[in-house]
Amino acid sequence: MSLTSLAPLAVVLPILGAALTFVLIRHSRAQRAVSIALLSLTLLLECLLLASVWNGGTEAVNIGGWLPPWGIVLVVDQFSSLMLVVSSAVSLAVLVYATGQGMADGDQDAPLSIFHPTYLILVAGVSNAFLSGDLFNLYVGFEILLTASYVLMTLGGTGPRIRAGVTYVVVSVVSSVLFLIAIAMIYGATGTINMADLAIKLAELDQGTKTLLHVMLLVAFGIKAAVFPLSFWLPDSYPTAPAPVTAVFAGLLTKVGVYAMVRTETLLFPGDTLNTPLMIAALLTMVVGILGAIAQSDIKRLLSFTLVSHIGYMVFGLAMSSVAGLAAAVFYVAHHITIQTSLFLVTGLIERRGGSSSVDRLAGLAKLSPILALLFFVPAMNLAGIPPFSGFLGKLGLMQAGIQLGTPLAYTLVVGGVLTSLLTLLAVARVWNRAFWRKPEDAEHPDPVLLADATDSPAGLRTGKRGLILLPRTMVGSTLGLVVLGVALTVFAGPLFRVAGQSADAMLDRSEYIHAVLGQQAPVPNLALNSALNGSAPGGGGK
Repeated sequence: MSLTSLAPLAVVLPILGAALTFVLIRHSRAQRAVSIALLSLTLLLECLLLASVWNGGTEAVNIGGWLPPWGIVLVVDQFSSLMLVVSSAVSLAVLVYATGQGMADGDQDAPLSIFHPTYLILVAGVSNAFLSGDLFNLYVGFEILLTASYVLMTLGGTGPRIRAGVTYVVVSVVSSVLFLIAIAMIYGATGTINMADLAIKLAELDQGTKTLLHVMLLVAFGIKAAVFPLSFWLPDSYPTAPAPVTAVFAGLLTKVGVYAMVRTETLLFPGDTLNTPLMIAALLTMVVGILGAIAQSDIKRLLSFTLVSHIGYMVFGLAMSSVAGLAAAVFYVAHHITIQTSLFLVTGLIERRGGSSSVDRLAGLAKLSPILALLFFVPAMNLAGIPPFSGFLGKLGLMQAGIQLGTPLAYTLVVGGVLTSLLTLLAVARVWNRAFWRKPEDAEHPDPVLLADATDSPAGLRTGKRGLILLPRTMVGSTLGLVVLGVALTVFAGPLFRVAGQSADAMLDRSEYIHAVLGQQAPVPNLALNSALNGSAPGGGGK
């Protein structure tokens, strides 16, 4: 039996864990043990799936014995399995962090105990979206994770969280409705929603109809991925949630939107039809996002804007429609999930240690807690793209692909990418200088706890205003593990880039995916993709 036949367990195990933790809702210790154990088992399974397709190959699993295009099909290839592993590793680290925070704070209330089942439902939705082989199942995956995110966003029921949650829900519902309308239109035009079957049948439609369907999907996914100008909702929504929730949202939710864009652009709408608008959107996303980040004094809002900004790099790689560009985008998605989540977890520790996430109230943290300084410095430099970190390698791959493309718009994107990287460095350096380097008495509005700790407390051991340990070992350990994973992306960048390149080649070729789902007899549309496969696809108006 092939390992890929176990792919449905990537969705089933978190759902099973959610059911068990809900039953154990009044037994917090057992609830934590079950959620961590089942998520660890899910991660192990997904590592086996990645290993099975590491050297190439795409396999499909038909659910319930229904053959495609009629039944539900889950597809395991290098891209989906890599996303599964990275997302579950990040989710596990955040879960351990949240568990440590709950134990340290003594959160025994039943409403907060709902976190574990809801969180596992979120993980199940993410896994389902990554594995989906048809558009409606992809929609179901989005709805599962979004429904769970509505609950997580408003945990605690504070005013700011409820207000931000309302905005988040409205925007999410609008994007979901657009996606559902697009699915209905696609089914009406082709009679199928299986993506492999659509890759064949969409090619038979007239260009006007195909462009309309293309734009509908791009807008729906662009909202979910926070691509400018559809990103207005994110900086106001994410920072209000609890630290673990913000971290997992920042790391995963927008990347599921990016994944959907990559999958549908390469499989359903290959070529350069909308490459120019995508490149313009990528440039604006990078520049507007990072300019917003520089204007922020709150670290969580700053990171939310950098999250939007760096989505632009991924869209840039996708819009080039070349193996080199798409490979760099795949690598950058894996990098950004890890690094962005790390930084939000560190921000939670900063807020706990310093009493605030505003740089106006923070100072002297490097002296008070060297481990906290290290945990911030490494992923911050990685995000900024400082050599030799994975952020630099991913951006370098994108820049090389842009130069290889050689169009004026591609060169503009390269310049915009370099400028965005420099401004990201400026933003995180400003946080470092103000929150970690300067003396507490130099802060504009210093927190009294910081001033007291600066004179009479060893770093990380003093109890705060509520008598709680400020840096619990579990929270620090899970954050450290995620930071180490980010460094590992640098150490193993060579093999990861090779897999990303093979994945990009397979996605642009499409035959492997179509044959895995529909069988070797299925025809593959003969589109003019030779230039794309050679790394010189027309983008931004050039051929």
